[in-house]
Amino acid sequence: MRILHTADWHFGRTLEGRSRQEEQEAFVDELVAIAEAEGIDLVLMAGDVYDTVNPPSQSEKLFYDSLSRLAAGGKRHVVVIAGNHDNPERLAAAGPLAGKQGITLIGLPVSALQEVGIARTQEKARILALPYPSESRLKELLASEADEAQVQGAYADRIRSIVAKQCASFTDQTVNLIMSHLFVYGGDTSDSERPIHQLGTAYAVDTSALCAGAQYVALGHLHRPQMLTAPDKIRYSGSPLSYSFSERGQAKSVTIVDLSPGKPAELKEVVLSSGRPLVRWEAKGGIAEVYRWLDEGKDARAWIDLELHLTEMLSMEQIQILRKQHGGIVNIRPVYPLDEQEAELSYSEKLPIDEMFRRFYAQMSKGAQPEPELVQLFMQLLEEASDDPDAVESSAESAEVWRSREALSQSAKEAAAGREE
Repeated sequence: MRILHTADWHFGRTLEGRSRQEEQEAFVDELVAIAEAEGIDLVLMAGDVYDTVNPPSQSEKLFYDSLSRLAAGGKRHVVVIAGNHDNPERLAAAGPLAGKQGITLIGLPVSALQEVGIARTQEKARILALPYPSESRLKELLASEADEAQVQGAYADRIRSIVAKQCASFTDQTVNLIMSHLFVYGGDTSDSERPIHQLGTAYAVDTSALCAGAQYVALGHLHRPQMLTAPDKIRYSGSPLSYSFSERGQAKSVTIVDLSPGKPAELKEVVLSSGRPLVRWEAKGGIAEVYRWLDEGKDARAWIDLELHLTEMLSMEQIQILRKQHGGIVNIRPVYPLDEQEAELSYSEKLPIDEMFRRFYAQMSKGAQPEPELVQLFMQLLEEASDDPDAVESSAESAEVWRSREALSQSAKEAAAGREE
């Protein structure tokens, strides 16, 4: 049989407020085309259908449309489990209706294997389908076995126990699969994943907990497509789109697995093309360099994180022009170089705070010098704001505090306003 492994669709997710709906619809089109072209018998969707437990209606419509098209009226089987972003009850609510189309929706962990018959090959697949196993859901599942020691055991031990018990029903005459949505040690993470593990302990398992005789382990949660180092074949299919700039440059894909009873899995990665690339521009040549890139049509389809090196403040008009010329510019982060006075200030360990203020004032006013009364008032305000008067006279400590441009700017403004009054 031929199996298609996918996960982490995150329908409804945006990029800094930019809709990804169009890209997600294009992904569904591409996924259906792959299923048809590759002769897929069984689709495994390993969790995080949605990005939130209360997804927008257009995201739910897209999900049900994708299920209908993938199942093709019962031509192929589809098994979906809930991830940590999904509402498990809501995901499984349409189960009775979906089941008539060969679609299985599993919201909460269950104690029995799923069995799917493939008419084309006359083979059967046995699937340990374990939706996102939170602490509470694991306790509820294990409580029926009345084993208090097992219920109270470490998270990884409970996962290991469930996997071992259910996988005992695997046979040499069936295709044996595990599908889950969880964090496994050794996987590479990215910023766009909502953590379901805590450093070193809960909500994470070792690969050994999943090595229980399955021919293939299909995982969801991590957005980078990757194989894990283990005796069994364990893989994260990854997300279909890049959902944060930490994922820029990643090739997104789905995994096709060829399996027969008693034989090792043969894997093929199919790279996706439907998502817009995420790129980072570093314009060291200033805004003129950005305008040149825009004129050249650079990264016309991409979402862009722009780091813009400037010597003068960026105006709102300039920002609007940039965004108008390229609707994919998501972030604009101005970077201002240290001038000579700032450089001297940064490396000075004994510079008095009043002199630091004078230099900063001159820098912000393009060379003007503050009047003595303004400097005196600034020093008074600083002393009043300090819990320790000695800290004002300690240039080393003050330098660390007042190196912040924003803090100095605000203090200068307040001092000037008080002087005018």
